Amino acid sequence: MRVVGLRLEPGQNVPQHRNAIPVALIVSEGRLHFDDGAKIGEVGAGEMLLINPGERHTYRADVSTSAYLVFAGLPGVRSRTWSLRRRG
Repeated sequence: MRVVGLRLEPGQNVPQHRNAIPVALIVSEGRLHFDDGAKIGEVGAGEMLLINPGERHTYRADVSTSAYLVFAGLPGVRSRTWSLRRRG
């Protein structure tokens, strides 16, 4: 898993693109307008947008906006279980 911070100023947008892996976009401040080709909507502070692998999407900000992108895995890499317990 990888977490990336995103900051957009009013009027900025992220051009249409696709991701090879699932992504959760969590807005922490402001709001983002999104378009995934099938629907158009808005996510605000405290809300999350789930983006499926291969899904074309774009988003833009009308106000200063901060968000986190949580990438759920890497293409071609199998997930492994993990634990907080010590091995012994």
